[in-house]
Amino acid sequence: MKELFLPPELSCEIGEIYESMAADYDTVAQAVTLTCRGCPDNCCDSYFLHYTYSEWAYLWEGIRALDDARIDRIMQRARDYVTQSRLLIGQGERPQIMCPLNEKGLCSLYEHRLMICRTHGVPATLTRPDGQHLRFPGCFRCQEIVQAKYAAETEAPAMDRTILYKRLAQLESRFLGDKRGLFPKIKLTIAEMIVGGPPKDIKTNRD
Repeated sequence: MKELFLPPELSCEIGEIYESMAADYDTVAQAVTLTCRGCPDNCCDSYFLHYTYSEWAYLWEGIRALDDARIDRIMQRARDYVTQSRLLIGQGERPQIMCPLNEKGLCSLYEHRLMICRTHGVPATLTRPDGQHLRFPGCFRCQEIVQAKYAAETEAPAMDRTILYKRLAQLESRFLGDKRGLFPKIKLTIAEMIVGGPPKDIKTNRD
């Protein structure tokens, strides 16, 4: 099956969505006075799962731009990650393993990092399509700051993810087009997206 490539206009649009996420994140982080500087933890060892083909394709845009030696290193780390994480999950443990894209404490594909990587940290809210309102407290450091500064968690500023998620969902629909219902739902780590290669198109009787 052929690879799925993001058309240039969708690649630019996903970049714009990510920029909006960064701006909203920074606004809330400044209001809460959250900074990653000096933090003893590294969010890159969090077990994040990703759900969109468009982000998977965007990730591979960044990977393709790297030199062969870096790709080989990342690929080997990704294979190790997948092996270790599946072993831990089989033992009933939640993996806490450094992301294969992390090099010396920093993301080697920072401009192409995915949505969850960009929104993790600050308090956030989300209104689901069924109307249910969710609130996320942020990382452990953020929770400590909020507990010290606010009488109640809900008094702290929060990043509203709803519009950004809707924009990404709409982009995903345009990316997959009339075949969207044929693609299986995905729930993958970055390591699995790397080891599995770029997303593949679905072959139909019309192809």
